[in-house]
Amino acid sequence: MPAPVGWPDGLTAIGAIRFARRSAHFESTVRFYRDLVGLPVCATFAESYGSTGAIFGMPGSALTFEIVEATESVAVDSHEQLCLYFPDTAAQQQATARLAAAGMEPVESHPYWAATGAVTYRDPDGREVVFAPFVFAVNEPPEGSASGRHA
Repeated sequence: MPAPVGWPDGLTAIGAIRFARRSAHFESTVRFYRDLVGLPVCATFAESYGSTGAIFGMPGSALTFEIVEATESVAVDSHEQLCLYFPDTAAQQQATARLAAAGMEPVESHPYWAATGAVTYRDPDGREVVFAPFVFAVNEPPEGSASGRHA
């Protein structure tokens, strides 16, 4: 069956996108994303419908990222990554400076990220956060270059 192309006709456009992750290390994970990664906290909630969490987002963006406190351990898959795209290497280095200053070391990740100059760290739950020095579909490395495009 062929994959659909584009947004379905007649379907109203999405107003926003939210994605959430459970965290077994809630407080340290919130500090990691707020203080070291630098994502702004838009809102927090406690015991709201049985959940406690923090919502991160960028000003003017319709995308939010939520960390929800887990009461048990959380399985993490190696492809469960958050990728932050930056316009260039200087912006990427500025974004990772707090992590380096905190004594955190980058980790080995998927070979594509190393080939494209991206740097990867792990959050307190062990999930990878990738800092890429390019923006997907805007200024990503050309296909076939030494830092070839991810298929």
